[in-house]
Amino acid sequence: MNIVVVGAQWGDEGKGKLIDILSKDVDVTVRYQGGSNAGHTVIVGQERYVFHLLPSAILRDGKVCVIGNGVVVDPKALLEEIDGLKKRGIRVTPDKLKIAVNSHVVMPYHRILDGLRENIREHKIGTTGRGIGPCYADKVTRCGIRMVDLMNPRVFSAKLKDNLKEKNEYFKKVFSQEGFSFDSIHDEYQAYARRLKPYVCDTALFINDAINRKSSVLFEGAQGAFLDIDFGTYPFVTSSNTTVGGAASGSGVAPTRIDKVIAAVKAYTTRVGEGPFPTEFGKEMDDEIRSRGKEFGATTGRARRCGWFDSVLVRYAAITGGFDELAIMKLDVLDELKTIRLCTGYKYKGKLFSDFPHDYEVLCGAKPVYEEMPGWQKPLGAIREFSRLPVQARSYIKRLEALVGVPIKYISIGSERDEIIVR
Repeated sequence: MNIVVVGAQWGDEGKGKLIDILSKDVDVTVRYQGGSNAGHTVIVGQERYVFHLLPSAILRDGKVCVIGNGVVVDPKALLEEIDGLKKRGIRVTPDKLKIAVNSHVVMPYHRILDGLRENIREHKIGTTGRGIGPCYADKVTRCGIRMVDLMNPRVFSAKLKDNLKEKNEYFKKVFSQEGFSFDSIHDEYQAYARRLKPYVCDTALFINDAINRKSSVLFEGAQGAFLDIDFGTYPFVTSSNTTVGGAASGSGVAPTRIDKVIAAVKAYTTRVGEGPFPTEFGKEMDDEIRSRGKEFGATTGRARRCGWFDSVLVRYAAITGGFDELAIMKLDVLDELKTIRLCTGYKYKGKLFSDFPHDYEVLCGAKPVYEEMPGWQKPLGAIREFSRLPVQARSYIKRLEALVGVPIKYISIGSERDEIIVR
């Protein structure tokens, strides 16, 4: 079976743990979009792993991980991840990791441009500064450098010279910044090319061949539905398609070969960076849930904004994503609450919105319409069967199902691998 795992909120839903669990039963795991601006955290025993480019299935023996063509690859960040795992006793060999020959490469000028553009904006987006947006922009304007270009010294030199001719003028005239040295970038990236060459191949052929041989494939999304470049809270989004459609274009596998879509959502809502957030808590509750849920970005360390579960958001994500199942993550974070709120709609200037509005002004000014449910006020960490959950917790799960319209298959009640209920 070929499964896509996506996030249904603003990212950070706990996909890393879910993917780690599901990858046990699949042969190939494919990351299909985003870059090192993503962060998936997996806890195994006393060990905590944070992945930015590598699929989290890299921790499992006998599995193949693929970085698909829809990912923009920062070679420096990727090699740091590979070397970091090696120091912890985990070898990432070319038979275990495949990198798409047609994936695009993040360059130093992408990272610098990302920061400079954010600094001069009046309405800041909240970018991670990793160069992801500028790299995707170069891809679309057809001046990007792909892995296959990086592997060919002559092509790489020609493309880099051409790009720096344009980029250096732009940096000097728009930002009054010094340009970049061809020699230093060339030498640095050719060193990366030598190390990465054994991993680079036509991953579209590899994945499709694996499917033809009846291997199972797990497609791993980064970020979440409302950071999608088309369907998210634009412009406070990422620069790729985070929804299920990105799995096909970002891997070279036809949509007809995908069998199931599983979406991860938190039992509440979080968001990193700028942008509208209708169900955001007040400061006191924000601090409390952030502390309990350890809500700090895996990539940047930034504190996440926290709020109540928003069914308007998740229901829209389910419609555009065609979800078959939901995974509710971090239910245990709500263990101590006496009362829990659920957003069922928005009100703005006297009008009730039951469907997600794309109007920025509406989203910023909307007041959530809440239902209240009693909390369970008991620790859930030791429970492994749905029927053994407190009745209030079961009622909360069933209400989420009814509001979103998708069955809940997985319920995470802790950060460890085994702290999960499978219905």
